[in-house]
Amino acid sequence: MSERITIKSQREIELMRAAGAVVRDTLLLLEKSAAIGMTTEELNKIAEDFIRSQGAIPSFLNYEGYPKSICTSVNEQVVHGIPGGYKLKDGDIISVDVGAILNGYHGDAARTILIGNVKDEVKQLVEVTRECFFRGMEQAVAGNHIADIGAAVEQCAHDHGYGVVRELVGHGIGTSMHEPPEVPNFVDKRHGRGPRLYPGVTIAIEPMITLGTADVVVLKDGWTVVTRDAKPAAHYENTVAITANGKPEILTL
Repeated sequence: MSERITIKSQREIELMRAAGAVVRDTLLLLEKSAAIGMTTEELNKIAEDFIRSQGAIPSFLNYEGYPKSICTSVNEQVVHGIPGGYKLKDGDIISVDVGAILNGYHGDAARTILIGNVKDEVKQLVEVTRECFFRGMEQAVAGNHIADIGAAVEQCAHDHGYGVVRELVGHGIGTSMHEPPEVPNFVDKRHGRGPRLYPGVTIAIEPMITLGTADVVVLKDGWTVVTRDAKPAAHYENTVAITANGKPEILTL
């Protein structure tokens, strides 16, 4: 993959906005549908059927061999959980990650959904993870650097005593789901401040925040990432465009 960051035209931003709307509406449907006793495979079918009904294609299906149309990560699963026979239980949280391709452009976003009566400390984790996204997004303005986003996310998480997963990062997005630049949720001193942001840059900002340790492991399925201490994790993501007016635009909200 080329390391060149692509600058999107207004027409391309419009196309990404349309793909983002499919992702947004899919997530809203999943938030309404997810309930105690429902399997993660049922959520996958609801999402795939809706995405296709909008004339779009699930971005994740068969991406590098991934077998399903969305990711469903429950409790200590951080990301990339594979939908299957697991039935949602009272008190679970489930992070659903959705991608859609429409007219050759991708949208990508994630939400963590509360199932039934969730413990207060876990509810707060989910709320703060969302807050971490918006703190990071505030720094996604022309003239800033990628590192400014990660610094804001990390500070927000650490203010609440939470862990920030370092093995996984956000990314550029456009005609490919993953494009340069990488968008860490932390200060990566190896790369300094990182690339400068310009109008037309489109990125997925996606804090992955943990209640305990930030250390993660990958399960034997080769996909599912879980916290090493088995404590819950939350995920909140949107596709964001850097604009000329100094106010970033969320394309999936």
